[in-house]
Amino acid sequence: MTFPMASPTTAPPRIRVLLADDQTLVRAAFAMLVESAADMEVVGQAGTGRQAAALAGSAGADVVVMDIRMPDLDGIEATRIIAADSALAGVRVLVLTTYDTDEHVVAALRAGASGFLVKDTRPAELLNAIRTVAAGDALLSPGPTARLIARVLRLPDRPPPGPAPIGLTG
Repeated sequence: MTFPMASPTTAPPRIRVLLADDQTLVRAAFAMLVESAADMEVVGQAGTGRQAAALAGSAGADVVVMDIRMPDLDGIEATRIIAADSALAGVRVLVLTTYDTDEHVVAALRAGASGFLVKDTRPAELLNAIRTVAAGDALLSPGPTARLIARVLRLPDRPPPGPAPIGLTG
């Protein structure tokens, strides 16, 4: 009697992460954190927004972790370039910044970011955020989320849209 040989199991593909931050030490710390996750790898690092936009495709990134304030081109504009490039349609941007203002959140989302986190996020939360964004979902830090909800709740109530009127022709 013969038994079929077990097929070797292949590990699922790792999430390819590009880190964009103008501070070398911050990038190095994020790189160590990302590389500590078995399901992720750092495929590039950028110190400017222009470098991040250029590397997003050539590095084969799935997720770009993008700072907002960087020289040459800020993270919002770099996000806009990445999101507008049809060749980079699968690349997601997770903005990670110290600037936790409504204006920055809205600007990042309008530019095409899939997520927005502040840098006081715990390491495990950052890794989970990268996974969430890589899976195609969206995410906001709790602070911006609470402010956004409060803003929406202050808006006047509007009746839900009804069915479209039926047009009669004669």
